[in-house]
Amino acid sequence: MKPWILALASLKLTPVGLLLLGAASIAVYQVGDSATPWLAGPLLLLALNLIAAVSTNVIFRRQMPLLVFHLALIALVLLAAAGRLTYLNGAASVTEGEAFTGLWKQVAGPLHNGRLAEVDFVNEGFDIRYKPGPVRDLTLNRVRWTDGAGQVRSEEIADNRPLIVHGYRFYPSSNKGFAPVLLWEPKAGEPVLGAIHLPSYPVNRFEQAREWRPAGAGSDIWVMLDIPEELIPADQFSRFRLPDKHKLVLRQGEQRWELQLGERVSLPEGNVEYVELRTWMGYIVFYDWTITWMLSACVVAILSIGWHFWRKFMAKPWDKDK
Repeated sequence: MKPWILALASLKLTPVGLLLLGAASIAVYQVGDSATPWLAGPLLLLALNLIAAVSTNVIFRRQMPLLVFHLALIALVLLAAAGRLTYLNGAASVTEGEAFTGLWKQVAGPLHNGRLAEVDFVNEGFDIRYKPGPVRDLTLNRVRWTDGAGQVRSEEIADNRPLIVHGYRFYPSSNKGFAPVLLWEPKAGEPVLGAIHLPSYPVNRFEQAREWRPAGAGSDIWVMLDIPEELIPADQFSRFRLPDKHKLVLRQGEQRWELQLGERVSLPEGNVEYVELRTWMGYIVFYDWTITWMLSACVVAILSIGWHFWRKFMAKPWDKDK
């Protein structure tokens, strides 16, 4: 047996790998998800240590259950390393009636090469119930997408029931709110219809404003949704809904306008029309292809170690005193 293989199989190497894994875990805790690939190195070192130990120790070849158990452990460690190199965590927000166009935030492993560009679904609206407080109780989000066979499918997803497309899991988040739809008609250029995602409601119910700069405009336009009624009372059960009465306030420089649905205002660079009030839904996006395989490896490890101890106990009668 080559000396380097014996050195790699040494039990003295195991604590080193565990210490490096602990240091990488602390780094992830301090730095954030962007540091998770650092876990891959210590995990690979531990996997090599375990592979070398299994290859050089004859006891594993004599006891099949013990061999299967350690092979399952090797698979778990390798899958964990692969998962940290290829994972993705992200966030998205989609206007009601519109299609998913991409993530506004993401952290991914250096080897992530998924099919996010092929993900295509439409947010068809949501139903959110609130308990007194208000406390969010249940979130149901209706989505429509086309599967791999070209069939249009509809599904209702929830907090613990994601939409899964090409391995990406889309969970409805607590971020959601109102989205005024505006038609921008620049004096030079084509009209553009778009939605402005106002801050999440009701957590930001007193801050329903955002700055917006349409194409061709010389300065930002301050947009605020003025809602005179209390949509989600703190002392009763309720549901998220559009306001019965509201107005959209626009401000640019020293000028200020109040718009109702269908009204428009003329600016130096073009015209703005308030077309519609919709909602937007936020999503937590997660990708890790190793989850199912890790679950299978865990099952194999549990069954094999159970098999090992069953054989060990059955070899010596436990009730021999009788």
